[in-house]
Amino acid sequence: MNDLAGRHFVLGLSGGIACYKAAELCRALIKEGATVQVVMTEAAEQFITRVTMQALSGRPVYSSQWDGREPNTMPHINLSREADAIVVAPCSADFMAKLLHGRADELLSLMCLARPIDKVPLLLAPAMNREMWAHPATQRNMMQLTADGAHILGVGSGFQACGETGDGRMLEPPELLEDIVAFFQPKSLAGKNILVTAGPTFEAIDPVRGITNLSSGKMGFAIARAAREAGGNVTLVAGPVSLPTPRGVTRINVQSAQQMLEATVPQAQLADIFIATAAVADWRPAQASDQKIKKDGSGNTPQMSFTENPDILATVAGSERATSGALFCVGFAAESHDLLAHAQAKRIRKGVPLLVGNIGPATFGADDNALLLVDAATTVEVPRASKLELARHLIAEIARRL
Repeated sequence: MNDLAGRHFVLGLSGGIACYKAAELCRALIKEGATVQVVMTEAAEQFITRVTMQALSGRPVYSSQWDGREPNTMPHINLSREADAIVVAPCSADFMAKLLHGRADELLSLMCLARPIDKVPLLLAPAMNREMWAHPATQRNMMQLTADGAHILGVGSGFQACGETGDGRMLEPPELLEDIVAFFQPKSLAGKNILVTAGPTFEAIDPVRGITNLSSGKMGFAIARAAREAGGNVTLVAGPVSLPTPRGVTRINVQSAQQMLEATVPQAQLADIFIATAAVADWRPAQASDQKIKKDGSGNTPQMSFTENPDILATVAGSERATSGALFCVGFAAESHDLLAHAQAKRIRKGVPLLVGNIGPATFGADDNALLLVDAATTVEVPRASKLELARHLIAEIARRL
């Protein structure tokens, strides 16, 4: 899946040690199908060479307004008009101040000023020392640049080249790539609050053993990412999985079905959309041992009784907000056979307007799948694709139904 196929970016580098990350970002953009034209300031050339960026981008690097390769001596016009976006990474404190005041004393700032604002967005990846980032002047500049239409990609936190630790690091290239991809996705859920449950639950037998299932959480995490890309405010209640949290998503970690219920119900009171992808265990041991159950050498096996777990989807779907239409609920059904019949029955039983069916367990842990969307009137088959592609398709369907 090439999320940026056909896109053309001007990648601008201002001065800073984070220029080394720009090399990896350039490569990542190209791997996603984009073309990249690199423009460097004189300060950036103190940290990384034009030869490196030319080799990675496959294009000659520009750094001077007076470049003789442009017959009209107007690279600030020619290059900016070709771009789908200008991405400045790293964007130093000095360069942010320059942009704020409309200064244009070298090619990159001149290009940012000359770009058609309504057609060529400006994305900035700040990179600076923690004190520089926290300084009131920098924060004022950032707020005004945002008001002027620039999109700030945010900063990371951690160890800095100067030896200090704090906010101000340029985001890592995979984080920047995820944010750039998200920027170009349709904002069909802008301003909506979306609650997603994902992954398995773990029902303890004793302190070291428990009952769980093969759910990897990949589909739920993909849906959380797609909902955030669509402009939503996303909360993800996740069972025990080791997947990284999608950018911009608030994550609540839980273990058991009861914990997932206790985390989900209050969040559902704030949500506009609830998507229940978690594979919640139907039963749990009636009594968990507080010590590890040991074999006694007799060959006897422990006898266990079970009790039914709470039905999280039915609980939320039966709430006043859901029944009044204020909360749109989506359920998932992972079935081993008779997918359509089981999905239709589950949609009615749970009382949800949309039920998403998929075949398991072969798809558990896989990066792709196929889905069946079932509502009261229609059945839509979504062909096999990556789980992120399926998630984006599902988010578009939910937005359409809203």
